[in-house]
Amino acid sequence: MVRPFEWGLDWLEAVEHDEGDPVERLAEWSSHRVANSAEFFALEPCADYTLDGNLLMFPSAVRTPHPENNTVYGRFFTEQTEPGRPRAVVVLPQWNADAEGHMGLCRLLNRFHLTALRLSLPYHDARMPPELRRADYIVSSNVGRTMQVCRQAVLDTRRAIGWLASQGYGSIGILGTSLGSCLAMLTAAHEPLARAAALNHVSPYFADVIWEGLSTEHVRQGLTGKIELDALRRIWMPISPFPYIDRVRGKKMLLVYARYDLTFPLTLSKMLVAEFKNRGINPDVAVLPCGHYSTGVSPFKWIDGFILCRFLNRSL
Repeated sequence: MVRPFEWGLDWLEAVEHDEGDPVERLAEWSSHRVANSAEFFALEPCADYTLDGNLLMFPSAVRTPHPENNTVYGRFFTEQTEPGRPRAVVVLPQWNADAEGHMGLCRLLNRFHLTALRLSLPYHDARMPPELRRADYIVSSNVGRTMQVCRQAVLDTRRAIGWLASQGYGSIGILGTSLGSCLAMLTAAHEPLARAAALNHVSPYFADVIWEGLSTEHVRQGLTGKIELDALRRIWMPISPFPYIDRVRGKKMLLVYARYDLTFPLTLSKMLVAEFKNRGINPDVAVLPCGHYSTGVSPFKWIDGFILCRFLNRSL
């Protein structure tokens, strides 16, 4: 569905609602958020966690107008780790993943003696309000809402990591795919307890994936004629990996991309890898011989899963 373009200023704090140029107002707001990203992604303490069987529930750190979206759900896959090595991984699936997405990957992590906590992203599965059929509110032509909901996902992930730490897990990593990869990078950059991050499909810029990717053509249609790519890149910089590369220095990082990816174009993935190396940071890098969605089918899903799990097993 092509949704109408909206600036979404009502979703953002401290944006002046005057009649000036909204591009410049939002770009200035975003520049300030990047420069003060620790404040932008600051997390309030939470003690209200409920574990019912293997279902974890807790309140989101961001309140949205949709009550369904304000509770976070996680599926908890426990695994007996080696004595003295309580290790866990938070798993963030891709955009529009259904409730069963990435469950097989969590079970594979268990095979590597890693506990897994698979989170539902904002506006996905049980968090989706009745008017939606897809998770449009986390990525859309509403500029401000997209930023706020992606920020919500990062804060939700930080709360999940905090819960794992309270359960005695001393070595915690994060694994994200596609949109989840971007959110995992933002989390790793701002969460001291995250020791390693496996990023599955990567790009330096949020806006460029939306603008160039095959899977987001309908989002670009809502943006076209209302805003240019350069302006959108500046505005969406707080939710892009690029400005936070130096913040993951010293952490174990894995960057995975697919040679024939039309959703996260190859040039963008290579750009992020090159930027890491230009800054003297040498992440592990893996290139899959497939496309974006074919990563989820055999045999490529097994290749990808093994690469991700082996890295986290070695790094935690």
